[in-house]
Amino acid sequence: MAAKTAGARLEERWRHILSAHARTMCEIDRALHPYGLGASDFEVLDMLATAAPEEGEQCRVQNLVGRVHLSQSALSRLIARLEKDGLVTRSVCMEDRRGVWVALTAKGRDLHAEVLPLQRAALARTLGE
Repeated sequence: MAAKTAGARLEERWRHILSAHARTMCEIDRALHPYGLGASDFEVLDMLATAAPEEGEQCRVQNLVGRVHLSQSALSRLIARLEKDGLVTRSVCMEDRRGVWVALTAKGRDLHAEVLPLQRAALARTLGE
């Protein structure tokens, strides 16, 4: 049998990455579903908890766009849903009226802390650590 070409090896690595990502996202979705959250919801809550560790601290939505793997419109819809659920608040940036700030509420911070171990356990199960 002929040795794999560099292109075939690269394609195989890419498919392995996609498979690991899909398995991990599904596992996180299953773990967080009872809390009304999905993997992308958790990612946004986690980034807000990390970027703005004190209650009331804000993060610009534009700063989240580059860190979550969602389009700007999908991220806006997700944030709107989190706001409707009382997990985050949004406000307009007074210095730049095009900018939007988002912050975790106390409820959002509490839920994040509650589900963080579940998300980490899902990561450990699917990524083997």
